[in-house]
Amino acid sequence: MNRIEVYDTTLRDGAQAEGIAFSVEDKRRIALMLDEIGVAYIEGGWPNPKSPKDVEFFALARDLDFRHAKLAAFGSTCRVEAAPEDDEQLRALLDSGAPVVTIFGKSWDLHVKEVLRCSRDENLRMIEESVAFLRGAGREVIYDAEHFFDGWRADPEYALETLRAAERGGARMVALCDTNGGGLPEQVREAVRAATSAVKAPLAIHAHNDSGCAVANSIVAVEEGCIQVQGTINGYGERCGNADLCVVVPNLVLKLGRKCLAAKDGVRQLRHVSHAVAEIAMVEPDARQPYVGNSAFAHKGGMHQDGMVKQTRTFEHVEPESVGNDRRYVLSDMAGTAAVQMKVAKLFPHLTKRSPEVLEVLRRVKEMENRGYEFEAADASFELLALEVMGKRPKLFDVTRLTVLVKETARGVEEVFAEAALQLQINGDGVSGVADGDGPVHALDNAVRQALGQRYPRLADIRLTDFKVRVVSGKEGTAAKVRVVITSTDGHRSWTTVGAHENIIWASWLALVDGYHYGLLMGEVEQDGQDRAG
Repeated sequence: MNRIEVYDTTLRDGAQAEGIAFSVEDKRRIALMLDEIGVAYIEGGWPNPKSPKDVEFFALARDLDFRHAKLAAFGSTCRVEAAPEDDEQLRALLDSGAPVVTIFGKSWDLHVKEVLRCSRDENLRMIEESVAFLRGAGREVIYDAEHFFDGWRADPEYALETLRAAERGGARMVALCDTNGGGLPEQVREAVRAATSAVKAPLAIHAHNDSGCAVANSIVAVEEGCIQVQGTINGYGERCGNADLCVVVPNLVLKLGRKCLAAKDGVRQLRHVSHAVAEIAMVEPDARQPYVGNSAFAHKGGMHQDGMVKQTRTFEHVEPESVGNDRRYVLSDMAGTAAVQMKVAKLFPHLTKRSPEVLEVLRRVKEMENRGYEFEAADASFELLALEVMGKRPKLFDVTRLTVLVKETARGVEEVFAEAALQLQINGDGVSGVADGDGPVHALDNAVRQALGQRYPRLADIRLTDFKVRVVSGKEGTAAKVRVVITSTDGHRSWTTVGAHENIIWASWLALVDGYHYGLLMGEVEQDGQDRAG
């Protein structure tokens, strides 16, 4: 089959990675990015009473307008000796409202005996009846055959019988899972061949990376007949992670000629999505990550650079633009123009990679990145920078004085509050605001609204929805530069801005100012369009 479905589980499996915790807003932002590039399925999490954040996300997701993707809720088969209709966890999956439900069951007899502690026949019943129950409720069901490859090596016939049970229940897709991540490509090839002979249901591959073979195993599985690849952005996941979709997808599309993403430019957006998700996850991007890493197309050696100038194919296996990346010559100025040109095209489509304005934006971006900024997940700040370079960014206000105090109450340091005092100028007129808040950023936000509320009524619609602080370099200890990333919304759209400085209050202020400017400017553009239509 030429078309391969992409099933993304970043929001569930990726969130199980050590050091990663997504908020509901994080999940929303990532889900919209995944839909934009054209993945077929987005696994949103495991909605159940023990995971209120996932329950909240699925409630929010009902109002998201996905163009390409189907939302999947994840869970397990029913409990031992329990009927599916009496299983609270299965009911929660249906209550999520997700059109697709993915459930896992045991394929390895070791787990049946030692974890479930039930008979092999009872395990088969649980699989078949759980799938049938969900199908009867009108859901599309994907069955994850957990530990399939370990099970197949231990008892091939029983592992295959678990797949048949899911097929009898009506599973639309059966995913073969290398849950422990220890499989090698030839072992995977042999097992997938056996599975294709055992069931007629379409097959998927879900590979973990504990042997470093998750990408290779996914490719081999597709070559042997799997029509769906499950994985995560940047390979995030428990222990050593999952198959990295930012590597699997380009391999399938660019090397094997398969169609994977519904969006026309989906593959070209992979680098942006990779780095944006990394910023949201507060994980430093891997510079040497294939295809999308900053060093993936970086050339430093003199012989390499000489060859590249003459013929780019001499030291590159694909064109960097094919995945939204850029060719870089480490000791020269020839870097990054394509990425900048692509990002400013929305505002200024007439510009080329060599336009002076593009080169100036690139220079400013690099200068600011050296100061701790990161624009991959802060498109609003990038657009404001581009407008400034083009001389088209209005200055809505300037700050002339800013004071922030943190005070303790009479009850002691366990109860503290912040006070912010601002003096601003609007077209030469001075305005001021003084306000309290639960913290410095809250106080600043309140003071801005007090100072500017009458002049900019739309400010009342803008609110902060997410706030992240990250140390850019820890070498200086408490004097280190920090990067603040803020997400704001006006109730209709959301945008993200960034600020960086050694002073965390000033870094927060810079991100806040960009957020106010972007929200107010976009509101004016929208109002102007409505007035013209009227």
